[in-house]
Amino acid sequence: MVELLVVIAIVGTLVALLMPAVQASREAARRMSCSNQLRQIGLATQNYHSAFRQFPSGYVSYVTTNGSAPASVKMDAMTWDAGPGWGWAAALLPFIEGSAAFDAIQMDQPIWSATNLDAVAASVPGFLCPSATGGDDAFTVVDGVGDPLMIDGKVVRLGRSHYVASHGQESCWGECGSAATGVVFTNIYRAQTATVQINGDASRVADGPFFRNSKTKYSDILDGTTNTIFFGEHSSALSDKTWVGVVPGAFTHPNWSSPENGADAAATLTLVHAGPSGGELDITGNPIIHPINFPTYHVGQMYSQHPGGGNVVMGDGSVQFVTEFVDLFLWAELSSMREHEQIDWEGL
Repeated sequence: MVELLVVIAIVGTLVALLMPAVQASREAARRMSCSNQLRQIGLATQNYHSAFRQFPSGYVSYVTTNGSAPASVKMDAMTWDAGPGWGWAAALLPFIEGSAAFDAIQMDQPIWSATNLDAVAASVPGFLCPSATGGDDAFTVVDGVGDPLMIDGKVVRLGRSHYVASHGQESCWGECGSAATGVVFTNIYRAQTATVQINGDASRVADGPFFRNSKTKYSDILDGTTNTIFFGEHSSALSDKTWVGVVPGAFTHPNWSSPENGADAAATLTLVHAGPSGGELDITGNPIIHPINFPTYHVGQMYSQHPGGGNVVMGDGSVQFVTEFVDLFLWAELSSMREHEQIDWEGL
């Protein structure tokens, strides 16, 4: 009996010693799988540009210069988000072996149309990180208080994504309606105050490659594709993201709270930003820069569950693992595409 107990104790000790190594090995495999998927997204983006002479829009919103939309198209008067709403990931489906999912949707119809309701709830493995723990299944689109959003009497469920596109330093969600926006940070080293009449035109604010109705080309990436972040991770453990696009009137809610986070408008279903951004201040009144895994835990930032940081895709299609201790100014510099900053890669 004593010998048996000694053997059991030895086996238990060995298991305790080996488990961390096994877990680390599994995580290394998951991180590599995630990196490979993001690399495919980067290559798909290059191929999309070759086919259409521009990168896909952050999402497509049918509005006119005065903010009107056809009567048949639902529109959020506050944000100017309207149908059809299809996002960058849906546009890339044919380029990442997602033809089956692409053929099932009708992109000439809004996301929430009866003909699309089943197709937009589909799971696309290429947009799911194996390290994300918040779930892979479709989620129900909700409103500002977290209740299911009813559109034409129907609840909309969207297929999940753990990858998001970069809007740049600035955000342009709820504040990009017809009203004038306040502070605009045109350069991370020099805060400039301006009153800008957006009229739904996110290009007046966005300094990243993807935004509402964006038509970014290589020639627009003045900082260089190697120095510009295009895509990154956002685990469903923090908030819900989708490969489908944007539904007017929707909100994204964080799964846990911090002093600087909260629900944000529909654009954050597919897009994130780095800061600093006009109107987004910390509890001391200073502009926020939130790199990957930054403890603001905001629905509009990148967030990965890989230990120590997360993967991002640069404009040239390469994938970089960025530490969560990245220099804040460097992160902001890499997120803009035309600020002409001098990139110092030592802070990565």
